[in-house]
Amino acid sequence: MAISNNRDIIIVGQQPWDTPIGSNCKDLALEFSKNNRVLYVNAPLDRKTSLLQRDTEGVKKRLRIIAGQEEALTEVSENLWVYYPQVIVESVNWIRVSALFRWLNKINNGRFSRSIQDAVKQLGFKNFILFNDNDIFRSFHLKELLKPAVSVYYSRDNVVATPYWKRHGSYMEPELIAKSDLCVANSVYLAGYCRKYNPNSFYVGQGCDLQLFSNGEALAVPDDLAAIKKPVLGYVGALLSIRLDEKILLHLAKERSDWNIVLVGPQDEDFSRSELHKLSNVFFLGPKKPEDLAAYIKGFDICLNPQVINPLTIGNYPRKIDEYLAMGKPTLATKTEAMDIFADHVYLADTKEDYLHLAEKALAEDSPALAQDRISFAATHTWEANARDIYKAIIAVEGGLITSKTL
Repeated sequence: MAISNNRDIIIVGQQPWDTPIGSNCKDLALEFSKNNRVLYVNAPLDRKTSLLQRDTEGVKKRLRIIAGQEEALTEVSENLWVYYPQVIVESVNWIRVSALFRWLNKINNGRFSRSIQDAVKQLGFKNFILFNDNDIFRSFHLKELLKPAVSVYYSRDNVVATPYWKRHGSYMEPELIAKSDLCVANSVYLAGYCRKYNPNSFYVGQGCDLQLFSNGEALAVPDDLAAIKKPVLGYVGALLSIRLDEKILLHLAKERSDWNIVLVGPQDEDFSRSELHKLSNVFFLGPKKPEDLAAYIKGFDICLNPQVINPLTIGNYPRKIDEYLAMGKPTLATKTEAMDIFADHVYLADTKEDYLHLAEKALAEDSPALAQDRISFAATHTWEANARDIYKAIIAVEGGLITSKTL
């Protein structure tokens, strides 16, 4: 179900199109563009980044575009354009006085919106939908400045729990949610958070690109993993202390020395100094290419997501859970409200002791039938289904907006 035939959608957000990591918003943009025209707007270059990262290719490219040496607007696929704003905005997040921050941030919004309007005119977008992917500051005033037919705020992470967003985001995000025509969220927890400020807030689920994880039989387990004795309990993803509970991993490794813990991904400083490195049954295999991750998951007997509970993670929807399940693997994760939708297919633990008992249970009862159930469940979490629920929410709210405008 499309929003309509050839509807125009403008997407703004935190992640640029040329980001090297996976991005919900990029995947949604591709899905939206199957039935609608989409303009994906990269975040504008800020002054601090333009100076400190001026030798990186990403900044060099943006400076060339601002100087008129490269095209700012390019069609990357049918019905989908990527736009690099031809402006630099000032770096103002360090300012503590909220009134001064608001004033300077509004100036930044003005620069940003005028640049977007140039692209809108080039493409002839009309009656467009503005879809804001968690961009609290740079896009705070875009509803007023761009005057979309409907404005959507997309909540996919509790970003105000992070230091960068906390000072001003803690009061500006609720205001942005409240003035948006509707909010959509990828977890039940975040939908509930948005509903505190805007009754038109909807849980729309999460899409995943499971193509890389759908043909496990054809994959060969990589040599560095195949050499490790089973059973293997594994994790794939960035090893960040703000998101993962080191104590859970230590407990599993120490209590069951006959189990091997395998961690695939880059480490932050905390993990690089962890006691885990001293244990003979814990293996850090380092970062791998995205296309190789499924082969590593294939070699796991149990897949782990030992999430720490804090304001940043409590509402988080971990895409890796769907990837684990798509490979048919027994999956063990920390119990949160956002994880409730997985309760019938994932072993959910409250404590590190639960992790141990549930891991034993998962190893004992795994079967081909359970594996197929996991695969079938993961297959329901497509970007098509995610976009369809977003469309339904927009249509429901926009119908009320149109009616109110005609009264």
